[in-house]
Amino acid sequence: MSWGVVGASGFVGSAVVSALRKAGIDVVPIPAPRLATELLDADHLAEEARGHPCLADLEAALRPCRVVVNAAGLAAPGAADTPELRGANSLLPAVLAEAAERVGVHRFLHLGSAAVQGSRPVLDETGATSPFSAYSRSKALGEQVLRLRLRSDARAGTGDQGLEITVVRATSVQGPTRPTTVALARLARSPLASVAAPGEAPTPVVSVGALADLVVAVGDFPSKLPFLVLQPWEGLTVRTVLEAAGGRPRVLPRWLCRAALRCGYAASALTGGRLSGAVRRAELMWFGQAQAPGWAERHSLVPEPRIRAVLEAAAGQVPRGRRP
Repeated sequence: MSWGVVGASGFVGSAVVSALRKAGIDVVPIPAPRLATELLDADHLAEEARGHPCLADLEAALRPCRVVVNAAGLAAPGAADTPELRGANSLLPAVLAEAAERVGVHRFLHLGSAAVQGSRPVLDETGATSPFSAYSRSKALGEQVLRLRLRSDARAGTGDQGLEITVVRATSVQGPTRPTTVALARLARSPLASVAAPGEAPTPVVSVGALADLVVAVGDFPSKLPFLVLQPWEGLTVRTVLEAAGGRPRVLPRWLCRAALRCGYAASALTGGRLSGAVRRAELMWFGQAQAPGWAERHSLVPEPRIRAVLEAAAGQVPRGRRP
């Protein structure tokens, strides 16, 4: 039996396909349907998913698979709230889970995002969320509709026999040629590169290779999985992530960084939240974000850290300019 990867040609999907083939697992690449929805709550999304017109085609594509990985979606942290954003990040997971259960798939792994927890001091594997942008709200809604499905199966008494659903919450995933990573390297070499004193806060910046390895390990785990799995930390701090990307960050007073963030979020509120993504990126650069050890750590499934090499490779694509 094969693994199906939805969105196999994308940034994360292609890395998952490579990791699966390296592990000797047969892969079925599955194009993601382009969905849109006006709905804003999990109950109505679940109802829409149960009768969606694309189910028949998806059932045919998923039928040979024992594990299905949803690596599709719109990774657009600064995007406005649109039916297309919700369709890709909220409705699609529900439609795929519906199709997967109908054809007897054993496991459904959905690639979520730690952005659903916003600026919480510590990322964890609880259902507590604090979305701050259209993107993070759409990802949080995708989690909600999948959790609702599990609860419905439990009430129906089919929880242990039905589809096993796990959300793998990815953190800040980087790749050597990803535009976001090259932009990070460009920022690291600019006068804007800075950290809040003393610069030793952990950062959730991680490599796409480690995420792909985690997905394979989770999908191949021999026992029952939890609903949420958080991608493990790869060991860098706010200072060392900028240094690995070729920068020499300034150390700023914490009070100054906090004041700038308050002003930034206030300005974003006046523009309907359009600036929240940019302000949040500055917050992560200055203060990072800790995360609690989770399921992967407890089961010794932490992938080999690769983020330093990824950042160094991205830095090699950015000409070094003069610092003032």
